[in-house]
Amino acid sequence: MANHQSAKKRIRQIEKRRLHNRYFAKTARNAVKALRSASEKEAAQELLPKVTAMLDKLSKKNIIHKNKAANLKSKLTKHVNAL
Repeated sequence: MANHQSAKKRIRQIEKRRLHNRYFAKTARNAVKALRSASEKEAAQELLPKVTAMLDKLSKKNIIHKNKAANLKSKLTKHVNAL
């Protein structure tokens, strides 16, 4: 257990940040699922820039790895173009 005030504060900060990161990562996963399940090309083309921007922001803040964001963007773009 933490003995110092700074260690206790760090535990509180880490928990708060973990919940924040989980929320945004889950939101991004839901957006990717929605884009993958889109069957109409127009709807998917509208959604693609929003999802791409979301992935870029998450990778910039190190919530997801930059290569994972790049791979997801590439696969989603291929999917939309194939519709």
